[in-house]
Amino acid sequence: MNNIGLISRREYITRVKSKTFLLTTFLTPLGFLLFFVLVGFIMSRGSDDQKNIVISDPSGLLNGEIDLRKNIAYSFSSDDLESLQKAYADGKSDGVLSVPPLDSAAITDHEVMFFSDDRLALDEIESIERAVERKIREFKVVALGIDEDKISLLDTDVDVEQQGVKDKEKDISATSTLVGSILGGVISYVMFFLIFLYGAQVMRSVMEEKINRIVEVLISSVKPYELMMGKILGVGAVGLTQVIAWVGILVVGFFIAAAIFGINLNPADLTQMSGLDNQEVATAMAEGNDRMSEIMVEIGKMNWLVIIPLVIFYFLTGYLAYAAIFAAVGSAVGEDINEANSLTLPIMIPLMLAIYIGFAAINAPNSTVAVWGSLIPLTSSIVMPVRLPIDPPIWQLILSVVLLAGFVLFMVWVAARIYRIGILMYGKKASFKELGKWLFYKG
Repeated sequence: MNNIGLISRREYITRVKSKTFLLTTFLTPLGFLLFFVLVGFIMSRGSDDQKNIVISDPSGLLNGEIDLRKNIAYSFSSDDLESLQKAYADGKSDGVLSVPPLDSAAITDHEVMFFSDDRLALDEIESIERAVERKIREFKVVALGIDEDKISLLDTDVDVEQQGVKDKEKDISATSTLVGSILGGVISYVMFFLIFLYGAQVMRSVMEEKINRIVEVLISSVKPYELMMGKILGVGAVGLTQVIAWVGILVVGFFIAAAIFGINLNPADLTQMSGLDNQEVATAMAEGNDRMSEIMVEIGKMNWLVIIPLVIFYFLTGYLAYAAIFAAVGSAVGEDINEANSLTLPIMIPLMLAIYIGFAAINAPNSTVAVWGSLIPLTSSIVMPVRLPIDPPIWQLILSVVLLAGFVLFMVWVAARIYRIGILMYGKKASFKELGKWLFYKG
């Protein structure tokens, strides 16, 4: 056990002191922030190519105006359609929108034509469709002699508010559900990233020492199991250090953001606020707080004393399970590093599957797929953290923890059996059948 500590300490100190570790620790949170900001910016921009189109509306259905996207400039023309198409061909416009007459107010399906050799973006098509639909609606209101003011009374905004039955103080509002889902998704991505990144580091370290014959010297002083566990625990400690650093950065960033938005995050006030309904919470918050303020309050009200320790547990156990598999793969490959690709594919499949189950859990955290994904050890280390912010049943948490802990012990045993044989085997490519035999070799 002392050898394991020495090896893990060496692995930890070597990696923590590297510039790569320092840069990823402090720049990764900023990178994630920029990533989400850029994604939001890109998704909100849509198509921004400026277009100048000519509209043919012989019946006057559009009444000389239409509300299109800002990037679409338009003008109406009384010329025939053939002339407008010829003008387009001469480069005088970017397209021609033809709006045929509406023969009857009873028509429920109306088709307009856009003439151009360039495809419209999906958001541009939607903009044209919605704009023409609004004009047709106005036409029908007048044609049918309907009072527009009375029609507007038919529209009613409906908000679904939730209230606990057994636990009336439990916060299950729409905002808390939204915040919990977003946080769960972010945690899931980070868990996947860390488990794969540090598991792959263990594999590369094992492969390098084997290929460079360094392991032959090390094995003369320590047992294969001690060498494998020392590497796994040392690299895992580096990952845990990084997680703790990121949590600290996020906590500081959260309080800075709360101060910027003028939100009171006093624990006593949050505890008192957690028993109020949404309307009372809105009244209790400072006047002028917007949606962001409400979200920040919901984040502050979450049970972080439970979420943070469990996230660390799922990271450590998930990492240990997959790092053990990666270590076994690293010991099984020969001198050709490319051999690892065929053996790592089966490892990636459950990890990728866990991400997709996590997508489903974000939308429906208590669905059958999400529940089973958070219980099965191969996927639970990524899926269960998605569900933590929305308070899954306690029995599911306990069962998930027990199953994952047992799975980790089993995978460490399997990896150790493979590692002790593969680490000193050269010149032979190990197949899955061969790996199975190594599990039962004596000695």
